[in-house]
Amino acid sequence: MSVQVTSSAAAGSSPADQVRALQHALYRAAKADPGRRFHALWDKVCRRDVLWRGWVAVRANEGAPGIDRVTLVEVEEYGVVRLLDELADELRQGRYRPLPARRVFIPKPGVEDESRPLSIPSVRDRIVQAAMKIVLEPVFEADMLPCSFGFRPKRGAHDGLQVLIDESWRGRRWVVETDIANCFSAIPHEKLMQAIEERVCDQSVLKLLRAILRAGVMEDGQLRRPVTGTPQGGVISPLLCNVYLHRIDRAWNAREHGVLVRFADDVVVMCRSREQAEAALARLRTVLAELGLEPKEAKTRIVHLEVGGAGFDFLGFHHRLVRVTGRRNSKKSVTFLARWPADRAMRHARDRVRELTRRSRLLLPVEVIVAKVNRFLRGWAAYFRYGNSAIAFEKIIHHAWTRVALIRSYGESECRVRL
Repeated sequence: MSVQVTSSAAAGSSPADQVRALQHALYRAAKADPGRRFHALWDKVCRRDVLWRGWVAVRANEGAPGIDRVTLVEVEEYGVVRLLDELADELRQGRYRPLPARRVFIPKPGVEDESRPLSIPSVRDRIVQAAMKIVLEPVFEADMLPCSFGFRPKRGAHDGLQVLIDESWRGRRWVVETDIANCFSAIPHEKLMQAIEERVCDQSVLKLLRAILRAGVMEDGQLRRPVTGTPQGGVISPLLCNVYLHRIDRAWNAREHGVLVRFADDVVVMCRSREQAEAALARLRTVLAELGLEPKEAKTRIVHLEVGGAGFDFLGFHHRLVRVTGRRNSKKSVTFLARWPADRAMRHARDRVRELTRRSRLLLPVEVIVAKVNRFLRGWAAYFRYGNSAIAFEKIIHHAWTRVALIRSYGESECRVRL
């Protein structure tokens, strides 16, 4: 049995509409039969409208070239349609081979003297990975559970943050916080493929996934082909990570171990007592060990939320229980879980403003520099505005004003730094 998009849905519709119709059909089929394994997906990966949507996603995300040094602009000069036709033919004829990704190291935001590896596939490979993601995501999305918030359609960080507030109101004020050590680089390939094969039996799709995982990375002129990991930076890597870590969600018993909130490899559990929190942490260690993973010990701890006590960091925010009173002379007070930008997020903001206003930028027009600073500040504020962030905003604005004051003094510009 294969998934079909009805002619009435496809007739007269745009390529984007046709791709959405395909995804909806795949999702409905997967949701209707949790035990179904899909065997007819390859033809959908090779469709030109799917590859086109893959290109649109890759182009929107911009990004650097891979080891072939072909840029997005060069692809456009070559001809996008021409390239997609070539990719479709290579895929159908079994001639497509992914290149190794180019390995670079980028600084960790807000962390001094620490970097993380980033694997940059070629533009061609990013398009194919995006097409694979378009087809596979609705199949696995049908299985995903409400406790997972990272890299999923129509879900995000603020949805997970709201769960923390809701559960603290319900009395869950013992918190287990951790993240998975080197998650993207530690996932065993064979166990990951077993998780994929629970839903997919199309051998062409599975063969391509194995080829992507085994393509390796090029670092300092040396080709490395690890047997673990989904290269961080690959278009399809977040989906593969979620598919694998879904086994944590599936094994979790909220009644016994507390409410799990997972954003990719960042994990928080809201518990009612220290005993439950300790049991939850033990359960996490057990499940991760079964998956060939382990928690990062430096970031693993149990926190008791109480007024005047410790807090915890999650998804860029610092969370802490606070008590506020009402109007003057009022005896009424409200206790709630407040949040504001964590120290690491503040360092990242300061570092980014400093980088945008460093001396080497002085050759640019003042308006350009201030526009770049404002663009960053708007994006930063758009994320952190949902919280108790007024004081943090004032500090970052003051820092930005200080950094651009000298630059503004060189011209008559009336530019303003603003959130």
